[in-house]
Amino acid sequence: MPVPLGLAALWESFRVAVASLRANKLRTALTLVGIVVGVTAVIAVVTIIKGLDKTVATTFSSQGSTVFTVSKRPRVITSREDFIKFNKRKDVTLDDAEAIFRLCTTCWRAGIAANSLEIVKHGDKKSENVAVRGITPVAMFDIDAVTIDAGRVWSESEGSSTRELCVVGADIGENLFGGDAPDKLIGKQVHVAGRPYEIIGVLQRLGKIFGQSRDNIVYIPYSTYQKNFGARDSLVVFVKTASAGDLEETEDQVRGIMRARRGKLFDTNDEGFTLETQDVFIDLYKKATENIYFVTYGVAAISLIVGGIVVMNIMLVSVTERTKEIGIRKAVGARQTDIRVQFLIEAITVTAIGGAIGVLTGFGLAYLLALAMGFPLLISAWSAVMGVGVSSIVGVIFGLWPAWRAARLDPIEALRKE
Repeated sequence: MPVPLGLAALWESFRVAVASLRANKLRTALTLVGIVVGVTAVIAVVTIIKGLDKTVATTFSSQGSTVFTVSKRPRVITSREDFIKFNKRKDVTLDDAEAIFRLCTTCWRAGIAANSLEIVKHGDKKSENVAVRGITPVAMFDIDAVTIDAGRVWSESEGSSTRELCVVGADIGENLFGGDAPDKLIGKQVHVAGRPYEIIGVLQRLGKIFGQSRDNIVYIPYSTYQKNFGARDSLVVFVKTASAGDLEETEDQVRGIMRARRGKLFDTNDEGFTLETQDVFIDLYKKATENIYFVTYGVAAISLIVGGIVVMNIMLVSVTERTKEIGIRKAVGARQTDIRVQFLIEAITVTAIGGAIGVLTGFGLAYLLALAMGFPLLISAWSAVMGVGVSSIVGVIFGLWPAWRAARLDPIEALRKE
């Protein structure tokens, strides 16, 4: 089957373009640098952020869309004025929690948690800044979306008896017991803030988020927490609904209960408590990464523009060097369109090659960063196509002027050029 004349001409132009690039390797390499840097930046950051998006969404949505909290102050405070205002609120107390448990008709599961940071010891080993979490009832393990790896959780009767029992995160076994298997920790003791606790369960590893381990934690019954640590701070009440469709109605019920207890049924300035879901962290994260996207795209755009200018200058030099060749081609019948297409293909070829290299180096850089930070690597075919496509468009835009100049050369003047 014969090849169409137009395709044959394009293929010949491509072959001439590749031959020209191979003949000037150093020039070609310098031309590629700006394109490669721009595409690498975009591909690496987009790939890393997609992996980070998945990690953050999985972490903060682990409780699902059916859990919300009632607390004294928001978990994210952005100003000193807000911090002072929220600290003036009344603490969320056990009485508040019991009122929610008693009056909320659509609450499927509910519990409370109190938290502090303590030193945990075993023998001559210690671990600082361990999150100690006093919870009740046992359903809080399910609300917190943690799973037992070895042993068990305490029973409701054990939880109300103020016994020194605990369920520990994986880091406790690693840091204090030399990495013993989880089942070997059952029955052993750790000292939390100087008091001995018997380990009855070990949690499955959760990993890190933003460099912070989620496994450096000790769960104890809330009654035990009250006895040993007192009422140090306001409680956090957790409420879980049976389905996502019940969430809004349940939030309205709990909000009404708490506003009535605070005497703020008609106060629109400050309800006296904060009701929020895990979406607050996801929204904060999205706002932060939006800025990273804009900065990265800005850097990439500047790199691509600089790379495009380099391409244009190199192509202009190429036109000057090949003036006589252009004259000969015109003398034997080449049209302006043929000359223009040849130089455009040359510009597109070099930028497309730069884009392909940038895609590979971008994915490579993203792989190394993901490996170092512990994020999953999500390679997107769309981002690869975008990298090569955008770089090719840069070739078209910045190759037009040199191609136009080459096509407009007078063949007689071009043949006289030495």
